[in-house]
Amino acid sequence: MRVVIALGGNAILKRGEPQTAENQRQNVRRAAVAIGQVIAAGHEVIVTHGNGPQVGLMALQDLAYDQSVASPLDMLGAETEGMIGYLIEQELGNAISPQLEVATLLTQVEVDATDPAFQNPSKQIGPVYGKKEASDVAAKHGWVMVPDGSHFRRAVPSPRPKRILEIGVIRLLIEHGVIVICTGGGGIPVVQRNDGSYVGVEAVIDKDHASGLLAHQINADALLMLTDVDGIYLGWGTAQQRRLESVKPDELNSYSFAAGSMAPKVKAAIEFVSGGRRMAGIGRLEDALEILKRRAGTAIEA
Repeated sequence: MRVVIALGGNAILKRGEPQTAENQRQNVRRAAVAIGQVIAAGHEVIVTHGNGPQVGLMALQDLAYDQSVASPLDMLGAETEGMIGYLIEQELGNAISPQLEVATLLTQVEVDATDPAFQNPSKQIGPVYGKKEASDVAAKHGWVMVPDGSHFRRAVPSPRPKRILEIGVIRLLIEHGVIVICTGGGGIPVVQRNDGSYVGVEAVIDKDHASGLLAHQINADALLMLTDVDGIYLGWGTAQQRRLESVKPDELNSYSFAAGSMAPKVKAAIEFVSGGRRMAGIGRLEDALEILKRRAGTAIEA
């Protein structure tokens, strides 16, 4: 099977964990072992990943240096794609074989300049803040802050992905047996100008939607979205919570989920499997192969 594995931000940096290079490497090492099990089972794997904590931290680092020369989000997105891709690439080689053919590809993803998301920032990035600290940071930098559980995080525009510019290169690498790490952080957001050229924009694309688009365009058989919970739950956080083991898109569409966490994964899964003989799975990083076998997580199938 051709499988797109989308690593959530929490698979690379756990919630509340210090954003050190060593912590990220340790988490990526765990991810590499899980991905390696899928590869060892004979599946063709393409890897994507989130970058919310990393791109937010880089933005803060830039501002601490000089606000007047701070890098825009598209450039920070490119930096995080390279950084996280390097870690995944190296740890996959360490977990499986140094001779493994792996390539990280910086990926531009076209968005619509008129997307309403630019007027409604919703994508959470960076560290979490308490209420007063969030208010102070918002006033200092002019940022939009939104609730994240009992805390707050910065929110930035998250337009829907339209087209992956490097899709031809990705297909070529896959055809030659290369494990491709691409569309990291949802890809680098760009818009097309009137003369046909492209330019980056101040946004962070949701990696689940971008991963679903990628999976569709490379004709993948399965899309695995791996995170720190063991599946999709109804009544999450209540005494009546229960995990969905297997669900069809129409049924899943009738439920509502948290906008900043599970909702993008659910929507991406529904869009990917609808109208085709495909499977989407959502669950814990460590359960990647078991999710693919329908023994863990939540399986979404038409």
